Amino acid sequence: MEATTIPFNQTGYFSKLICDYLDEKKGLQPFYNRFPSLKQFKDQIAEKSSNYPSAHRQVLVNSLKLQYTKTSTSEMTMKHIESIANSKTFTVVTGHQLNLFTGPLYFLYKIVSTINLTQKLKQEYPDFDFVPIYWMATEDHDFDEINYFNYEGKKIQWNQDNQGAVGRLPLNDLEAIHELIVKRFGTSENAKELIQLFEQAYLGNKRLTEATRFLVNEIFKDYGLVIIDGDDADLKKLLVPYIEKDIFDNTAFEEVTTTIKNLEQVSDEYKIQVNPREINYFYLKDGLRERIIERDGNYIINDTEIVFSREELIAELENHPECFSPNVITRPLYQEVILPNLCYIGGGGELAYWLELKNSFKAAEISFPMLLLRNSVLLISAKQDQKIANLDLSIKDLFLQQNSLINKKIRKISNIDIDFSPQKKQLTAQFKALYDLARETDKSFLGAVQAQEVKQKKGLDNLEKRLLKAQKRKLKDHVIRLTDLQNELFPNYSLQERQENFSKFYLELGHDLIKGLFDNLDPLKQEFLVLRY
Repeated sequence: MEATTIPFNQTGYFSKLICDYLDEKKGLQPFYNRFPSLKQFKDQIAEKSSNYPSAHRQVLVNSLKLQYTKTSTSEMTMKHIESIANSKTFTVVTGHQLNLFTGPLYFLYKIVSTINLTQKLKQEYPDFDFVPIYWMATEDHDFDEINYFNYEGKKIQWNQDNQGAVGRLPLNDLEAIHELIVKRFGTSENAKELIQLFEQAYLGNKRLTEATRFLVNEIFKDYGLVIIDGDDADLKKLLVPYIEKDIFDNTAFEEVTTTIKNLEQVSDEYKIQVNPREINYFYLKDGLRERIIERDGNYIINDTEIVFSREELIAELENHPECFSPNVITRPLYQEVILPNLCYIGGGGELAYWLELKNSFKAAEISFPMLLLRNSVLLISAKQDQKIANLDLSIKDLFLQQNSLINKKIRKISNIDIDFSPQKKQLTAQFKALYDLARETDKSFLGAVQAQEVKQKKGLDNLEKRLLKAQKRKLKDHVIRLTDLQNELFPNYSLQERQENFSKFYLELGHDLIKGLFDNLDPLKQEFLVLRY
C-alpha cells in the first residue's frame, strides 16, 4: 500500500472543536489532561500508578478470565490478561458499539490504532507493558444504530423486536442475512472466509455479546487484543461509590454543566456533543434499560412501575450493582475506575464529549486519560487511482464538496475563461471614480452609485454562473466521470470509513487489508491517511 496524508482541518469533515484540539489551541488546554505524544506518557504513567488501586487489578484479571471462558484465543491475548495483575502494566482503550459484522469500516481503524499505540509505547518505555483493550458497548440499547452494515451501497439489516441492552439480545433470525451474504459475497477464498466468520460468530453463539467477542477475537487475536464487557457484576462493584455520588449528589451533572458553559465561552462554534442529566445511570435488567429519575425523594424507573425509596435503592445498588448501567456521561468514568488506563482512542464525536468530562473526573479523584483521535483512512484501489490521475486531481481535490470540485475542474479545463474576476476588478475601479465624483458634487448621489455597483456586480456574477453552467453541459462527460469517482470514494457524500463495511475490501485483499492497516496507521501522526492498494 502507498500512503499519503492530508491535514484533518483540510478535509472538511472534522469539527472546529476537534481541529482546535489537534492544534493544541490554548483555550482548550483546561479541558484535557495531557496532549498525546510519546514523551507525555511518562507523566501519565506516573499519575495513573499513584491513584489506581492495586486491588482492582486482580478483580479485573478474574473478570476477564471468566469472560474469556468460552473463547478460544491466542497465547498473546492470554498473556496480556495475566499481565494486568502486574503494577507495571497499563492499558490503551478504544470502544465501539456491537454493530452487525463490525458495522462501519472505521471500527477496524480504531482497534488497529490502539494496538499500534501499545507497540510504540513498549518501544519507548520497555520497563512497562501495555495492553490494547476493546471495550464492547454491550449495555447500549439503541438497536437501530447497530442492526445493519452496508455492502455495495445497500443496507444489510437484522430486523427483530427487542428491548434492553443490545449485548443481551438473543441471536434470532440471522439465517436470512447469512443466506444473503452467501449470494452477494461470491465464491472466492476470501468470500468463503468471511461467510464462515459470519456463520461462526452469529449462528454459533446465543447472544450478541458472544458473537461480537468471537468476531473481533478472530480478526485481532494474533495481535494480543483484549476484549472487555462492562456488563459484569464484579467490575461494577468497583463502581458503586461513584454511582452513589452521581445518583444522590448529582456530581457529574453539576461538573459537566459547568464545563459545557466554559467550553461555549472558548468558542460559540463548538457543538456540544452531549448534555448531562441529574442522574446519569439506567436501571438494567433483561429486556429493560430505563433511566433512573428522582421524584419527591423516591427513585422511579422511567416508563415502568418500579419505584425505590432512597434506602431501597442503596440496598439494590449494594446487592445488585449489575443492575446499574452508566450512560454516555458516566461510562468513561467506569472505564477509568476499573482499568489501569492511560489513553482513550476515539472518533471526533467521542473526543468532543470526553472534553466535557475532565472536571467530573477531578471531583471523583480519578485520573483523566489522554485523548487520541483515531486514525482515519480513505482506501483507493489501483483502478480508482488511475481515474484520479486521468482527471488530473489532487488528493485535496477529492475532499472538496462535489459542486466545488466540479466548478474548479470545469474552470481549469475549459477552453474559455470563466473567471470574471478581472471584469469585477475593473468595475470596482470605475465605480471608485464615480464615488469620488459624488462626494465632490452631491453626497446624496452616493446611494444611487452604490446601488448601481451592487446591481452590475450581481449581473456579472449571474453571467459567470450561466457561462459555467453552459460549460458543464458542454463537458458533461467530464462532469459525470468526476461525480462517479467522488461518489465511489465518498458514498452518500460522507467519508468512506463511515459508510462502507470492511467486507468490501476484505473480499479484494483478504488478510492483506489488516496487514496493510497495521503497517501504515501511525496513531500519533494526527493526519488523515490516504492508502492506495
